[in-house]
Amino acid sequence: MSTLNKVTLIGYLGRDPEIRSTAAGDAVAQFTLATTETWKDKATGEKREATEWHRVVLYRKLAEIAGQYLKKGSLVYVEGRLQTRKWTGKDDVERYVVEIIGDDLRMLGGRPAGDEEGEGAKPEGAPITRKSARAQSAEFEFEDDAIPF
Repeated sequence: MSTLNKVTLIGYLGRDPEIRSTAAGDAVAQFTLATTETWKDKATGEKREATEWHRVVLYRKLAEIAGQYLKKGSLVYVEGRLQTRKWTGKDDVERYVVEIIGDDLRMLGGRPAGDEEGEGAKPEGAPITRKSARAQSAEFEFEDDAIPF
């Protein structure tokens, strides 16, 4: 039996992508992506929400495109895999970080607030992918019965 390491996220950028280059000259983009789950608390009837932050890394052409078109607040679809990196800090303590290595990216929604027409504007919902992916913007709202607690 084979295994599967696949992540699919739709969320908002928490900051502008940070663009760097590898020693070989390939572009690398890093940014944080927020996904928010909302539900209605059965006990109190109040609307609750929980936001999860994800570290996303893109390479080569996807990184260049992200640096050109994405800004803080952009709504994006990202597909990729989980990867854990380990390193030793200056204090000789081993540290770990879990990242999503994206291999598929799609801009959803309109331009972020403050982005002016003509500043590298891309048509709304235009796909930016290495492979064809179909994603639609959606808010994830859970019914009371869907929450196991």
